[in-house]
Amino acid sequence: MKLALGVGPFGPPGGETIIKQAQAAEALGYDSIWTAEIYGSDCFTPLAWIGAHTEKIKLGTSIMQLSARTPASAAMHAVTLDYLSNGRLQLGIGVSGPQVVEGWYGQPYPKPLARTREWIEIFRKIVRRDEPVAFDGDHYQLPLDGGMGLGKPLKLILHPIREEIPLYLGAEGPKNVALGAELCDGWIPMLLSPYRMMDVYKDSLARRAPNFDIVAGVQVIIDDDVDRALNEVRQGVGFYIGGMGAKSFNVHKDHIARQGFADAADQVQELFLSGQRDQAIAAVPDELVDELSLCGPKERIRERLAAWKESPVTTLSVRGNAEALQFMAEELL
Repeated sequence: MKLALGVGPFGPPGGETIIKQAQAAEALGYDSIWTAEIYGSDCFTPLAWIGAHTEKIKLGTSIMQLSARTPASAAMHAVTLDYLSNGRLQLGIGVSGPQVVEGWYGQPYPKPLARTREWIEIFRKIVRRDEPVAFDGDHYQLPLDGGMGLGKPLKLILHPIREEIPLYLGAEGPKNVALGAELCDGWIPMLLSPYRMMDVYKDSLARRAPNFDIVAGVQVIIDDDVDRALNEVRQGVGFYIGGMGAKSFNVHKDHIARQGFADAADQVQELFLSGQRDQAIAAVPDELVDELSLCGPKERIRERLAAWKESPVTTLSVRGNAEALQFMAEELL
């Protein structure tokens, strides 16, 4: 199993914190580093900063939101960063949800599976650079159908250093995961229990290639007080279940429900949306939080690592402090 570093808060301005994290992970033998994008920092700029201060660790987006950029804009970002880093980019993409897509980007949220399929096809055409790119889809048209009528198919001017940039799909719904297994090089799940994942995703992953990379994020907290550590994890889990989506549409809540916690997810959302945030966080079950993370003394974490090793997960993306990074490297590398 490979190890990755999931970049969290940047710390003070200047980028020194993330550079130290990245260099430490690279020295420990971590395979990749992944930066997020929601409605704060973009995912590419930190990777450019990290890439300039490292030599070999792979650079991953987790995840680049499709509505934030056209396929051509995303391809230019990706090819440029891949070029400057000597082929280290791993592009994680995803559709996000309507709360962010419509509320932040001001874009519609139609048929995410079909739109993702079109986006991937265009992106790969651009990177391969076989010919000027023309595409007539339901969601994307190149050149634009309409406007001044002066658009023409174009070919990327920069010659990429690779014909293929690895694509990872961030997804939670079984159909979306199946799409990733069909078209992409890897899958980025979130809030994933290694104890339950194949109960939910066995059919979705059936078509994955032998080298399909599953990069699962896990928060690692070394603490003799297990309850204190779990309560730290509970904050983020409760926010995603209760607050990252509307009552009628929350992909994270649905994901938790599919993993066997439907009643608890309903309760957390109801409390959160009624303004009882602290009660909502407290209602997240210990069992769920424990399965999604690695918390407690080192001996306990070592025991619970067995479930991850036995799962189809191929890369663990660790979020934790320097001690946690060191410990995970000792255990898995």
